[in-house]
Amino acid sequence: MGITNKKWILKSRPKGLVEQSNFELIEENLPDIEEDQVLIQTEYLSVDPTQRMWLTDVPGYLPPIQIDEVIRSGGMGRIIQSKNEKFKEGDLVNGFVGWQTHQISDGKGYRIVPELLPIPTMLNVLGLTGVTAYFGLLDIGQPKEGETVLVSGAAGATGSVVAQIAKIKGCNVIGIAGGDEKCEWLNNCGLDHVIDYKNSNARKELQKIATSGIDIYFDNVGGPLLEAVLFQINLNARIVICGSISNYASEEMPVGPRNLSALIIQRARMEGFLVLDYLDRMDEAIQELSKWLMEGKIQHREDIQEGIENCPETLNRLFTGQNLGKQILKI
Repeated sequence: MGITNKKWILKSRPKGLVEQSNFELIEENLPDIEEDQVLIQTEYLSVDPTQRMWLTDVPGYLPPIQIDEVIRSGGMGRIIQSKNEKFKEGDLVNGFVGWQTHQISDGKGYRIVPELLPIPTMLNVLGLTGVTAYFGLLDIGQPKEGETVLVSGAAGATGSVVAQIAKIKGCNVIGIAGGDEKCEWLNNCGLDHVIDYKNSNARKELQKIATSGIDIYFDNVGGPLLEAVLFQINLNARIVICGSISNYASEEMPVGPRNLSALIIQRARMEGFLVLDYLDRMDEAIQELSKWLMEGKIQHREDIQEGIENCPETLNRLFTGQNLGKQILKI
């Protein structure tokens, strides 16, 4: 008896938050695998803001998902059949599994993951989000002890790891997040100051708190907050552009910061980066992150939803602020 795959395909391009009608959940019978192929059963999906960007017909670092294509998504899967000498049945693999329960693959783009920790932890701190935080802060931001580091989206999967690495490096860390629960968790993570943008004026709070200016801004949000931060950057400040979640679901292009001249005045640097450029150094990051995890220096949270049928709703949680930590879907 063949394997039935359930998969979500794109039927129309969303405007704003995604809707169920933008997709179709279909079933297909998969053929038997051939030589050098494997059959992968998806176990967990990593749900990330960039997936919303891939649904828009705009060129990016990866091509847009096309109509009738399966929705692209990273995640973890299990090899349940193999005719490829590089993989054996039972191997846990990490790669672009997509919004689907199964897939046949030649194994390219997948790496075998040792099962040393729970899968959600490996998708979070020891996954691409943790690696993004590690290289974004340390390679691009280059923090020095005593500097002030500001992190937006600080309760998110990447932001929370950035903030805690900055503390490990001896920095004064300010985090911005939305809601009492997220802010309380960040305080428990040891941040020096936490700003609740939902219950206060973040710009005014930042002026009160960052009285010595900002040396590093790790930007996960974009939008008006970036403009506010530029008014407070120090000489030779570094602004690390990691994401722009405030714009991903917008129907119009955002108004850019009107004060980019601050970069000239303060001889500051603003640089974007992609974790894909650091894949050949992943082991370096995972080794350090694992050590900090074991030493209890990095706390983490996973928000785990369940069921292939809940993919669209789970993606929207990132844009409504419902997620508490790394957003994951268990298939």
